[in-house]
Amino acid sequence: MKRIFIFGLGYSASVTAAALRARGWEVSGTGGGGLPFDAEPRVRAALRRAGHVLSSVPPAGGADPVLARYGDALDHRWLGYLSSSGVYGDTGGAWIDESAPTGGGRRSARAEADAAWLARGARVFRLPGIYGPGRSALDRVRAGQAHRIDLPGQVFSRIYVDDIAAGVIAALEAPPGAYNLADDLPCGQNAVIEEACRLAGVPLPPLQSLDEAGLSSAARAFYAENRRVANGKAGRVLGWRPRYPTYREGLRALLASSRT
Repeated sequence: MKRIFIFGLGYSASVTAAALRARGWEVSGTGGGGLPFDAEPRVRAALRRAGHVLSSVPPAGGADPVLARYGDALDHRWLGYLSSSGVYGDTGGAWIDESAPTGGGRRSARAEADAAWLARGARVFRLPGIYGPGRSALDRVRAGQAHRIDLPGQVFSRIYVDDIAAGVIAALEAPPGAYNLADDLPCGQNAVIEEACRLAGVPLPPLQSLDEAGLSSAARAFYAENRRVANGKAGRVLGWRPRYPTYREGLRALLASSRT
């Protein structure tokens, strides 16, 4: 049986774990009902049994916790890491691919972790804004928590969580390197909110400035960078195409599933 150990069974990694189990994989990991991260003897024993390792654990305190604690045990033939397209920083709305420089944005620790996993021969998946069941614009507009921010020209990319899982699975036999997993239509967040309101049949939230919206510092940082993430390499090398190529298909699928 093929075995994979996943550090950090959170939102995206849990969906990936479910997809792997459906294909006959044995999946173990930390978090999300798995082993405690600091249960070191048990984690190391599970790592010895696994042929593949995937980490979705973000940096903490300026360092990668997985590499810091378990780096000496990661001699597996396949390593994967769920990173962020935030490693590219702000490109003023320009398209970027995996050849673009990293480390110039606000997520310096993430960029360092990204580079460290690449140096180990990992498949590094650079992810933009993630959405899916329970975590989408539909949920926010229904809860009255959505915002439309008056920032003309603000553009960024997104990815449906199921497409992340499909990308990881497509890379199980692929060469090491960085892979952008993003949909085909970068756009402003307002377009996504407006489509969600249309589908849900709720009024549009008012158009506001960042200050008027009263966003948290984390939410404000979301609007501080502007880029379009190209996914061509994942298509060429992995044979991956997003099942939900734009937010429109993704939101329609979420609406349909909420009615069943």
